[in-house]
Amino acid sequence: MKLTSLSLTATLLAAETASASFVKREVCESKYQRRSWHTLTTEQKLGYIQAEQCLMSLPAKYGLDGPVTRYDEFVKLHVMAAPDFHYTGAFLPYHRMIVNNHYEALRTECNYNGPQPYWNETLDAGNFKSSIVLDPVTGFGGDGTGPKGCIQDGPFKDYISPIGTYANSSAHCISRTIDECQSSKAAAVYLNQCTEKQTFGEFWPCMEELPHDGLHQGIGGIMKYFGSPGDPLFYLHHAYVDKVWWDWQSANREARLYEISGQNQLYTLPPSLDQTDMCGVPPGGIMPPLEPWGLGAPGDPGTEVTLGHVLNWAGVLTNVTVGEIMDIAGGVLCYEYD
Repeated sequence: MKLTSLSLTATLLAAETASASFVKREVCESKYQRRSWHTLTTEQKLGYIQAEQCLMSLPAKYGLDGPVTRYDEFVKLHVMAAPDFHYTGAFLPYHRMIVNNHYEALRTECNYNGPQPYWNETLDAGNFKSSIVLDPVTGFGGDGTGPKGCIQDGPFKDYISPIGTYANSSAHCISRTIDECQSSKAAAVYLNQCTEKQTFGEFWPCMEELPHDGLHQGIGGIMKYFGSPGDPLFYLHHAYVDKVWWDWQSANREARLYEISGQNQLYTLPPSLDQTDMCGVPPGGIMPPLEPWGLGAPGDPGTEVTLGHVLNWAGVLTNVTVGEIMDIAGGVLCYEYD
């Protein structure tokens, strides 16, 4: 497979050659809450939706090429960094941070004081279209229609993103093409296959390729691509993926709290991507052509992710190391799940 680089880290490598050190910080005292969307009151649901709409109305401030609003900037950051944090050992830590950074913006810039919701996808696996998460009034709107798959109802039907699917810039609606075969990958039977894994090196690829991929492919549209944060469902989904990881860590804290491994660049595709999946998606799925830009990554001594691995935010947010965010109540982060 011919590869072309989209790497954010490549552009910043010269400025990030020094290895980051892992610093264990004090445990936080007042934890922010994360709760299942299915358990929220109508008032809480509307409060979260209104905060997201607020972020979509605020002007961009980072100076990145493309974003018009604050919401767009988080989409852009994901697009820029995606090749370095998908199918690598930093997949779970990176997405732990992007959900946290987005939530902080809701709190500090839009005065949101409610919980970060997550979508308990096992409740709706194989039947996303009927989920309360996609309710047109107290949810995120339903499936897309028409040639572009634009959603037609819900609070975000008029949002237009200037950020393209990959590195391109192209204005587009929030699109969805729900596929219930793909959504069935979120079922408990597949989730359990992952949570039963005993090492991080077995756990993270299973999570990325089954439950995680099931939501992205199951919702379809923009969620299938690196511009997936253009659909607000992204944050509920990755808060859920993070919850599963935290539950897995907590099941054996002594061994798993600071366990990390995996390639730190996309040198090879995981074995499962070399075969047609359960829903008939051909090898490689919707992955774009990628190319590792070199050996290693900032903060790592070699080609494996370590606790010193730098999660880089293009100079617009504070960089942290993987080791600093392995504990969700360890100082850098300060939240808990219901």
